[in-house]
Amino acid sequence: MKGDTGSVPRREYAVAFSADGKRLASANGDQSVKVWDATSGQEVLTLNGHTGWVHSVAFSADGKRIASASKDKTVKVWDAMSGREMLTLKGHTAAVQSVSFSRDGKWLASASSDKTVKLWDVTPRR
Repeated sequence: MKGDTGSVPRREYAVAFSADGKRLASANGDQSVKVWDATSGQEVLTLNGHTGWVHSVAFSADGKRIASASKDKTVKVWDAMSGREMLTLKGHTAAVQSVSFSRDGKWLASASSDKTVKLWDVTPRR
């Protein structure tokens, strides 16, 4: 995470802080999402599952989920603590460029190069 410490360069496309400021997620050109401890700068999770560059990341307001948007035309929702993939949302016909949770965490919005914005019901199911 710390670019001036001699770490191997990599391409991050976007970053997002958790609401409590303790963690940071980065969207990466290596098709992953990295989750970092914002205080120490240590990587704590790597989320793998996309088959294209990840363009955007967002934490839910409660910090329990992370959403990622990818060139592979999908949006993924991850458990922010375990890194488990919870949902894969398909429906865009081009790269997904941006993703954002609603304040209450029930909805996820995604914007794509296909010139659409989609709203997804991501209410956690029991």
